[in-house]
Amino acid sequence: MILKKLKLKVEHLNLLTNCYIVVDEKTKETMVIDPGSEPEKIIEMLNILEAKLKYIFITHCHADHIGAIGEVKAEKGGKILISREDSNGLYDESISLTYYAETPNPELEADSRIDDNDLIHLGDLEFKVIATPGHTKGGVCLYCEKERMIFTGDTIFSGTWGRTDLPTGNMEEIMDSITNRILVLPDDTIIYPGHGKSTMIKDEKPIYFELRKKDF
Repeated sequence: MILKKLKLKVEHLNLLTNCYIVVDEKTKETMVIDPGSEPEKIIEMLNILEAKLKYIFITHCHADHIGAIGEVKAEKGGKILISREDSNGLYDESISLTYYAETPNPELEADSRIDDNDLIHLGDLEFKVIATPGHTKGGVCLYCEKERMIFTGDTIFSGTWGRTDLPTGNMEEIMDSITNRILVLPDDTIIYPGHGKSTMIKDEKPIYFELRKKDF
């Protein structure tokens, strides 16, 4: 497997979003995860890798994770995948917040909704969709057991968790998603978040154990 991480600058929001490119070395089948901005950077890397773009995977519908969908798809093809719940947000700027980023709402293919436990394949690589609501109602993570990795969007970061004060966010849901859906994975699983540096399951567990209610 080839994994490339691109730090994309979202100009009008003044932040950096992580975009990941995953390639199956044998078939060159490729998935782009969260193309938030700077489509020229993504396309250049796909060309360097001689990638065959199969999927454009969106962890959630916020503007800083979807800004380059249209250009990447127009240039390289690929099927857009987003959760059923968050797909509606692509058409609603009050949820996607595209007006803050000054980016247009992208179009979505009718057959590209995904659900919890769906499996996505790139050659011999298999990824499992894990529903993790909280940052948005339809936020999802993408887990590869073979490679011991999970792409978490804005659900969990190194040392903290995603915001829950934006439309469809919920603090109780994000804590449940993190503790019962992500931190139950093997300790040596690498977390690749939507912003910032990567981390590991074993390094994040103590934070959330301390937050749990204690029985006296």
